[in-house]
Amino acid sequence: MNNINSTGVFSATKKDGTLYYRASITYKGRHISLGSFDTEADAANAYKEGRLLLDKNDICINDYDVSKHYLKFEKWICLINFRDTGMYFKNPIYMHKNYFDYYYDKNTIYKFDVDDLFFYSHHKIMKRNNHLFVADYGMQTNILSRYGIHSHSVPGRDYIFINGDETDFRYKNIQVINRYKGVFMNIKEGRNVYTAKIHINGDYIIGRYSSEAEAAIAYNKTVDILAVKNVPIRYEKNYVEELNPIEYASTYNMVKISKRILNYQ
Repeated sequence: MNNINSTGVFSATKKDGTLYYRASITYKGRHISLGSFDTEADAANAYKEGRLLLDKNDICINDYDVSKHYLKFEKWICLINFRDTGMYFKNPIYMHKNYFDYYYDKNTIYKFDVDDLFFYSHHKIMKRNNHLFVADYGMQTNILSRYGIHSHSVPGRDYIFINGDETDFRYKNIQVINRYKGVFMNIKEGRNVYTAKIHINGDYIIGRYSSEAEAAIAYNKTVDILAVKNVPIRYEKNYVEELNPIEYASTYNMVKISKRILNYQ
C-alpha cells in the first residue's frame, strides 16, 4: 500500500490490477482499518467521518444513515463503542454495565451477558431461515446450543424467552423446558410428567416417565431397538450429562418401552 495525499488514505491494487483505496485511523494508540473504497474521495470522507465520530461524544448510534455516511454501520458501532468504553472489538458490539448489545443491523439488536463477550467478539453472528449461527472451528453452530437448546427445539414449546423478547439472549431470560430430543414435559395432577416420543412413519409414544433423564434414556434405548429392527432412519441420541455411566446403564436396563415400539415391524 502507498500513502497518498489524503490523511489516513492508502492506495492498493487488487490481483487483477484494479486500483482501490483503504482508509485507516489511529485512536488511543490503536490503528483501526475503516474499510476499502473505490475512490480516493470516498476513502478520505470515511476517514473524516471516523475522526468526527471519535472526537464528538454527542454523535450516537441512532444518528447513522446509510445514505449519508461513508462508513459501514458495523464500523460505526465499533468506533462509538471504542470512544465510549475504551474497548475495541471488530464485531458490532456496544458495551453496557452488565451486558452488551450485538448489532446484527440497525434495526436488529441482540442482548447478551458479559460472560459471552469474548465469544461474540471473535465470532460473527449470521442468519439463515431465522436461525442464528456462528462459524466455529469450520462448522455452523446454532447460538442456542450455548444454552443447551438443540437445533430441533421449538420456541414456546421447548424453551421460552421469559420477558417475551426473542432478541434478549441473556441467560436469566431463557428458560429451557425440554432439554432432550424426543422428550416433552407436561404437568399432570400438579407434578411434572415427561413423555418420550419418536417419529418413524408417524409419532410413536415411547412412554411417560417421572424424570427428564429417564425419558431421554428411554428415547436412546428406542433408537437402539429400531436400529436392530433395521429401521432406515438415522436418529440422534441424547447425551445425558446428569448421570454417571453406572447410573445411566442401570436406568437404561430398567426403563420400560412401549410394546408398540417393541413389536414394530
